[in-house]
Amino acid sequence: MSFPGRAIQRTWHLIDATDQTVGRLASLVAPILKGKHKPTYRPNTDIGDYVVIVNAEKVHFSGRKWQDKFYRWHTGYPGGLKERNASDMVDRKPDFILRKAILGMLSRTNLRHKYIEPRLRIYDGPKHPHSAQLPDEVKPLKIAPRRANGENLFGQRAYSDKSVPIEGPVVSRLRFNSKN
Repeated sequence: MSFPGRAIQRTWHLIDATDQTVGRLASLVAPILKGKHKPTYRPNTDIGDYVVIVNAEKVHFSGRKWQDKFYRWHTGYPGGLKERNASDMVDRKPDFILRKAILGMLSRTNLRHKYIEPRLRIYDGPKHPHSAQLPDEVKPLKIAPRRANGENLFGQRAYSDKSVPIEGPVVSRLRFNSKN
């Protein structure tokens, strides 16, 4: 494949984080930032898109993570280990929770630090300054699915006949191809 990389088209994606689980949202955003959804993806090139996330203070954690999950960092001084739980962190820096989850899913390379991190834009409320890049008719991406059933299968059920039970590809191939 000969792709010089000079004609990269970057698009802007708008994501509403209202009532979305942090880890599921991060697993949708990280591949978009890297560009894995493009056919020209290469791990050593920068071809990802811009992502704008709004309503970062309305994210959701499952279970008791608001009290049990801690964010720790060190100041660099002796005895300078600091920690805050998720409920305190969302009060002080609501965008930090999403940023840490998303960047934790990306490899720590120069490509991430110089090119991928600046393309992630997270805002606490519904307003953002990127209205020129994102026109008014742009709709936010769909909510991350919690289970692999129903209409959250991204169109997989639309192509299958609902009266025929879904079987594995090997079993159905053996049954229908053997004419003996």
